[in-house]
Amino acid sequence: MAGAEVRTEAASPAAKFNWPRLVAGIAVLVVAAIIPYSINDQPLNIVSQVLYLAIAAMGLNLLTGFNGQVSIGHGAFYGVGAFTSAILVVNHGWTFEMTIPVAAVTAAVLGALVAFPALRVKGLYLALITLGLAVLFPVVTKKFVKGSGGVALLQPDRKQVSSMFPDMLADEQYRYFVCLAVLLLLILLTYNLMRSRVGRAIIAVRDQEVAASTVGIDVARVKVLTFMVSAAYAGVAGALSVMVLRIADATNPLVYFQLSIEFLIAMVIGGSATISGPVIGAIFLVIIRRQTDEGTDFLPKLLGVADRTEQLAPALLGITLILITYVLPEGLVGGFRKLKSRFVQRAGQPGAKVSTEHSST
Repeated sequence: MAGAEVRTEAASPAAKFNWPRLVAGIAVLVVAAIIPYSINDQPLNIVSQVLYLAIAAMGLNLLTGFNGQVSIGHGAFYGVGAFTSAILVVNHGWTFEMTIPVAAVTAAVLGALVAFPALRVKGLYLALITLGLAVLFPVVTKKFVKGSGGVALLQPDRKQVSSMFPDMLADEQYRYFVCLAVLLLLILLTYNLMRSRVGRAIIAVRDQEVAASTVGIDVARVKVLTFMVSAAYAGVAGALSVMVLRIADATNPLVYFQLSIEFLIAMVIGGSATISGPVIGAIFLVIIRRQTDEGTDFLPKLLGVADRTEQLAPALLGITLILITYVLPEGLVGGFRKLKSRFVQRAGQPGAKVSTEHSST
């Protein structure tokens, strides 16, 4: 028994620290810092899209993955963030960076307005309510927002979203670093939130709502708060999309519904209820999206359907979602964790035997 106690003490804080994760995180940051200096403007613009789509998927993951509230309407919160930023920049002359927190707050307020009536419903009924929000958003926007030509489309000038440090960073590099900085900040926020008392309450409401209420958790408050934070993430992503794409567009009545589905796909592919899953899912989402663009048709050519790339991209998203759901129901991150735990289990079996025999003697 004394030997067992010694091993326990020796294995405390330093042994528990996850050095491989730290090394992997540093490696990812180094690669992220090198990217804008090693690729051209157009590919860098695509990488920036990955970053803000990852933020939107992360927001949905907070609501659906960690809290269990199903939403198919996060495209509307994304759109609110995009148009809030575009209106402030184009019509009121704000600098873009100042519009990001305003977009987050505006989307969070809309999230609260949706969350309160949504407290009475759950599951598929909540999904239908949020779906209606995504479909309704372009219709409402067309009535109140008029850009050039009288349509619901706003386009900031290049100067309005240009680099604040032109001598150090080109415009595309600056936009990339802004997106990267915001993503890293929100990842850190999510990481700390889910390990806090509030995060444990969010997960408890998802797993056992009645039990959570019994132990004193205010279920309604937790749900509304999660909805607001989740919507704020989507609003930030929408604002960043205006900086990267220089457009806020509500002329297509289905665009925000499609975005809502894409956020859900990114979350599922990467792994729901994980921190890094939405980022990985966003990478896959943009790769498949790019199959519809000229010059990135290597996969259509490989499959012999190069003349039908527009039909191929949605099909690829559907096929990928089905395969991931069937083969890896917990997403890519969940699948990697299972593989890692099995490998560690097998590698640790002989050591476990020795340890048991030693302690018994």
